Amino acid sequence: MGKSIESYYVIKALQLYIEGVSYREIERLLGVSHVSVMNWVKKYQVKIPKQTLYHPTYKVMNHKELAEFYANRENLKGAGMVVTELGDKFMLIKWERFKK
Repeated sequence: MGKSIESYYVIKALQLYIEGVSYREIERLLGVSHVSVMNWVKKYQVKIPKQTLYHPTYKVMNHKELAEFYANRENLKGAGMVVTELGDKFMLIKWERFKK
């Protein structure tokens, strides 16, 4: 029987997977095994939507860096973004709309 993982990490891992973050990168970000992430994807039958028009990028920031990022209006134009808590930091996932 394996070690129990808090549901917080399972949900974060699945969110990151859906956004296109690789298994190994999820492992580095959350500190959980990439094999566990693969097993969760299989267990919950999570499928990534086809992403032909964009490629997401992400940044891990502290609160001050995130506030500075949002203070610059240019950072907010022409892109979709999601911010999620990642321990004591925040992850900003950003993708350019309809860029080829």
